[in-house]
Amino acid sequence: MRLTPFHHLALVIPPLFLTVYLLANFPRPPTLPIIHTSLAHLPSSSPSWKVYPEDLYSGGAYANLPLGRVRYWLIGPEDGQRIVLIHGLSIPAIVWKDVAPVLASQGYRVLLYDLYGRGYSDAPQVTYDTTLHTTQLALLMQYVKWDNAFIVGLSMGGGVATAFSAHFPHLVNGKVALIASAGIIESSDISRTAKFMSTPLVQTVSALPPFQHYMRLLANTSKSSEPCETNPIQEIVRLQTAHLPHYNAAVASSLRDGPIRGLHFAFQSLARSGNQLLLIHGTSDKTVPYKYASMIHSLVPQADLVTISDGGHDLTVTHASEVNALLLHFLADEYSYKPLG
Repeated sequence: MRLTPFHHLALVIPPLFLTVYLLANFPRPPTLPIIHTSLAHLPSSSPSWKVYPEDLYSGGAYANLPLGRVRYWLIGPEDGQRIVLIHGLSIPAIVWKDVAPVLASQGYRVLLYDLYGRGYSDAPQVTYDTTLHTTQLALLMQYVKWDNAFIVGLSMGGGVATAFSAHFPHLVNGKVALIASAGIIESSDISRTAKFMSTPLVQTVSALPPFQHYMRLLANTSKSSEPCETNPIQEIVRLQTAHLPHYNAAVASSLRDGPIRGLHFAFQSLARSGNQLLLIHGTSDKTVPYKYASMIHSLVPQADLVTISDGGHDLTVTHASEVNALLLHFLADEYSYKPLG
């Protein structure tokens, strides 16, 4: 019998429907992301407890948020003007050790915290994009019952601060300060090594137990013989790299997907917001070159740009006294832009 087009269609339809049925099968229910541990879970013998103690600042506690525990500190008088300090890509809140106490001593109520995947905050196994970072701060401010605050960000924290101001403008109390701020870095200014090390393939390999064991061994055998030789800022990065199971992945994902690049819209939103903006940047910054301060200034023309001659990237460490003076001047109620000195 000769098959007609109808017969051909009748032969094709059943398997087609079966294929569609199988492909449209209802998915499994969603599951919570894996949460990796922080410095808080390292043994008491770990040098991290001396380099970056959990009680480095007074008023420390943990907030249990949907994606893990977040370590935060509240210092300064309870009735003081509220300030949030946001650290950068790889160094947790220890980077504010020479700034936060000074602000608190001048009557400000200061909130510091470790970003997800750094320091004493848990590391959810998720994409470390801009929304993750801004939502972390919004939830933390809700947790400590803050309606708004001045926002200060360093390096990638500047990108977080800018995006936060765009995502949650009602939580910003009129002033934003950005120190050596990222946010619009071009890919060409990110080293090939950093790009390679942040690839998913490299991160998969670095998460394997043999590699993790090697990194811990390397960290333990390369300790400085004299405690006075230890630079706490460099040391805490090394210890996190060696001992925190998801630190490298968190940093890599932040570099690829986070508030390092592509935030032109957020700076433009900040320009329209009516918030006062202070930019502090060093001319010798190799991590976020000084040209980006000028580019940010062009996006937010009303911003006050203060240049630190020969200043590098870690200004809160190397030029803490200058940063403190600039912040106190900017945050004062009677502030109007008049260059210091």
